[in-house]
Amino acid sequence: MADHLTYIGSGPYCYANSLAMMLGKGAPSPAVLEFATSSAFGMEIIGGKLVFFDPYGWEPASSLDSALTAAGWQSTLTIGKDADDALARLREALKGGPVFVGPVEMGHLRYQPGMNGPLGADHYVVVLGIDEASAEVELHDPHGHPYATLPVADLMTAWRAESLGYGKPFMMRSDFRQVAEVAEEDVIRRSLANARRWLAMECGDGLNMPPGSSGNGEAASRLAAMVEAGLGGDMRAHLTYFAVRVGARRLADAATCLARVGCDEASRVVARQARLVGALQHPLVAGDTAKAAALLRTLAPTYEELKVALGR
Repeated sequence: MADHLTYIGSGPYCYANSLAMMLGKGAPSPAVLEFATSSAFGMEIIGGKLVFFDPYGWEPASSLDSALTAAGWQSTLTIGKDADDALARLREALKGGPVFVGPVEMGHLRYQPGMNGPLGADHYVVVLGIDEASAEVELHDPHGHPYATLPVADLMTAWRAESLGYGKPFMMRSDFRQVAEVAEEDVIRRSLANARRWLAMECGDGLNMPPGSSGNGEAASRLAAMVEAGLGGDMRAHLTYFAVRVGARRLADAATCLARVGCDEASRVVARQARLVGALQHPLVAGDTAKAAALLRTLAPTYEELKVALGR
């Protein structure tokens, strides 16, 4: 099989793409920003029923500061007290330029086809302005919708984030400012310590995870058993429309990043993880439970292998 090849293409990288837009010219690539959040370093099952190929107890909102710090940037995080307060703060922040908004509930972003209500799907967008005459916001949605418009009321409903499992309503970041010039390779190096800690399940809210949660190899083995027992439609859709796609993309980008800074052994392990997770897509869609379960059981020991490789 060919050596690892860097992936270039679309994928559900909403907060990394949004951050890259906010940082503008000279920003680290979305791949490097994603790496800096540590999202690639682990796997979790939350409460025995929700699966993500990201670290145990990890979630995007709490990882953005570490990514920005590694890249030499700061921002101001604002959390609205209620909808009126949040909208007033957004209007004020927009005077200084675009605003990073999220998490929001994707199901309320009605310019996206088929979005008619909450899905439990988190998303991030860059708000560009508010047209007071039409009561619409203009925004860049990194899910393929530049300069989309949306009624302000729909944005506020999405921004309330009531159906999401993390974050708080009405979170936004503005006043992005560069405090140091950091080369991409140094952003990667500055993120390695966090990656090791997340992979070791030593940080985040792991101790407060709901009963039935598991991480890394145990999570992979449990998902294999769940696949064999028969996945429900919602779980299969979550895996095939989102979790596998973003998981494989994160791992592929992480393998490239690790190779760039000479972490060759870790890069090879992560590239193997990327292939295993990416290979899940077809058997999960086609209903080949035996193949999907076998891939997951092959994936399970790689998390310990990666811990050893990163420790070096």
